[in-house]
Amino acid sequence: MSHFSRRKFLQLAAALPSVPLQRAASDPWREMPRILARIKAPTFPKRDFPVTRFGSINEAIAACNAAGGGRVVIPAGTHVTGPLRLKSRVNLHLSEGSVLKFSTDPNLYLPAVFTRWEGTELMNYSPFIYAFDEQDIAITGSGTLDGQSDATHWWNWTRTQGEARRRLVDFGARGIPVAERVFGDGPFLRPNFIQPYRCRNVLIEGITVLNSPMWEIHPVLCTNVIVRGVTINSHGPNNDGCNPESCRDVLIDNCSFDTGDDCIALKSGRNNDGRRVGVPVENVVIRNCTMKDGHGGVTIGSEISGGARNIFAENCRMDSPQLDRALRLKTNSVRGGTIENVFMRDVTIGQVKEAIVAVDFNYEEGDAGQFPPVVRNIDVRNVRSQKSTYGLLLRGYAHTPITNLRLVNCRFDNVEKADILQHVKDITLTNVSINGMILNKTFTQ
Repeated sequence: MSHFSRRKFLQLAAALPSVPLQRAASDPWREMPRILARIKAPTFPKRDFPVTRFGSINEAIAACNAAGGGRVVIPAGTHVTGPLRLKSRVNLHLSEGSVLKFSTDPNLYLPAVFTRWEGTELMNYSPFIYAFDEQDIAITGSGTLDGQSDATHWWNWTRTQGEARRRLVDFGARGIPVAERVFGDGPFLRPNFIQPYRCRNVLIEGITVLNSPMWEIHPVLCTNVIVRGVTINSHGPNNDGCNPESCRDVLIDNCSFDTGDDCIALKSGRNNDGRRVGVPVENVVIRNCTMKDGHGGVTIGSEISGGARNIFAENCRMDSPQLDRALRLKTNSVRGGTIENVFMRDVTIGQVKEAIVAVDFNYEEGDAGQFPPVVRNIDVRNVRSQKSTYGLLLRGYAHTPITNLRLVNCRFDNVEKADILQHVKDITLTNVSINGMILNKTFTQ
């Protein structure tokens, strides 16, 4: 497909109403150092509990917790386990050369635990590594966690989950008590891989995660979370890499994502259930990460009913013909939510399949609800892209436009099609180059 011409772009730009270029807002990054100052890795007593001294890994975890904390050490070699339940002051440490393979027998992940599935609370199969109401927990080391999911284990459940998924969404819509939303009764709703739930001071560092049933790292309602130096390689359905949901003060640093869905997806609950819990995802710093395959590099939504704010992404590298978007925001008027104060800078993109910045209010149900989403104050600076279909792909609503999006000192080369701007207000381009054409203009509709 040929690149769109300078003349074509100027015709498109001229057709949009414009207002005089405004001065860029004051430094939107001034809050990030204060967030980072609050984020601290947990510390642990210098005691080791080798799992070889216990009957199971969970026994070693319980003993470590009872003794006041330390490291539960997985030695080199391949080990098979069922679900693990982390406890306070326990660091699950995977030694170099260790591989922890998780059983594909669903019955081992019962009885059901309190969890969230695509933004709705329920009782379901235990995540592979789960913690609830704990503090000072960690998964560290250079070993590998292998979920052993494939076309005949876990991933094939996508063919049978439809009815269970609809039933869960209905429970959330009607406010059925969570204790009565009991699933885990067949091959329906897959468990997540790693899920600390309502925990404080969480560290996940150094490990490699392979072949997850669905979302890989999914902290929910947690505070002070660090995900650092982690390698994710999992290409199954809904295989998001890292999904902090309704979490506060989160650092995702120096990680590599090669996924079957969004690389990083920030979330805060779905529809009425997300509004019932009512906790945003906020104060998130993403830096020094590499994104390969995935639906989005840095994504916010779609389960975003509790809102998202103060999101910072910097110094990342994104590059794959199978990476759809760099910065992706997705919601609708059923999900609702306010997404604000989203800042990206110093990102290098080899290529993405669709768009550098995508905001979509028509995701899934579209404009079918009573909760118009709000997206405002998005700032993208010093982003370089070598190839994409669009630079901007923005679809708001006429009754609720996307507002206040700024691009500063960006260069997008080999862009195939003109931007799509539907129902946007106050989009400012300052020294933005698209296929060599420099733009300094504010668009409004």
